[in-house]
Amino acid sequence: MKAAQINDYGGKDVLKSTDSAAKPAAGPGEVLVAVYAAAVNPFDWKLREGFMKDHLPLKFPATLGGDFAGVVTELGQGVNDFRVGDEVYGQANAAGGQGSYAEFAPVKAASLAAKPQSVDFVHAAALPLAAVSAYQALVEHLDVQSGQKVAIHGGAGGIASFAIPLAKHLGAYVAATAAAEDSDYVKSLGADEVIDYKADRFEERLRDYDAVYDTVGGDTYSRSFAILKPGGKIVSMTEQPDEKLTQQYNVTAVSLFTRVTTERLRKLAELVDQGVLETRIDKTFPLDQAAEALEYIRQGNHRGKVVLRIKN
Repeated sequence: MKAAQINDYGGKDVLKSTDSAAKPAAGPGEVLVAVYAAAVNPFDWKLREGFMKDHLPLKFPATLGGDFAGVVTELGQGVNDFRVGDEVYGQANAAGGQGSYAEFAPVKAASLAAKPQSVDFVHAAALPLAAVSAYQALVEHLDVQSGQKVAIHGGAGGIASFAIPLAKHLGAYVAATAAAEDSDYVKSLGADEVIDYKADRFEERLRDYDAVYDTVGGDTYSRSFAILKPGGKIVSMTEQPDEKLTQQYNVTAVSLFTRVTTERLRKLAELVDQGVLETRIDKTFPLDQAAEALEYIRQGNHRGKVVLRIKN
């Protein structure tokens, strides 16, 4: 089968397209999916470069890619909730080297759900990691309520493309940070206020916020504590809670580890089909240009999601 794989850790050149990858089978608790589209995420290039090799060592050749949408072609032992022919979306096991940058991928049944009915495979594939991250952060950790004020960092990124409209749906006032050239785009997502992080210091403009969702990390994370009201909450995709700052500002800090589950995917599908969430596609690439797609993501100039088209 066709796939994009690596045989060693490294830069752009280690990701190669092949027509002779071994077709996987569905193991116990898994389904085999014919992949129609696969999203490209920062996690993928970090995995390629070996950032996680001490904790998640790969067995080569390894197929990259997590997010996908496609059609079930085979059921593994013990799988009763899906049928062959079901249109599904979810997350493949990229960390195990059996990712979605391929014509077929084995996927745990607990990591997929019926795809939203109102969107095609490309738009569905863009949802899982980014949209689940936003849902976990805003609904489960921050418990955003109507009338609250929420700050979202990385306003033009893939996660924010779901986080901003979700926060607005929950009834929050949303301030987002982004580059000046992305301001109109971020406002189109629903942000009430956009702060140019290159020209302005957001902590000088924002006060008494109930929650912060940080997808950037570093100095942005540490400066965010100052905008929270006592009892506020901050969730970060990249940083561990800073106990000194949480005590100083009397707030709660959480580090988010995204877990794509059937339950969360079902809730997201409902929000998509209700028109609450909309997938913003920046660019699509064919499977044989997976290396270029990954490099495009790595450069960080995209708005919304980047997706590989694998089957038409």
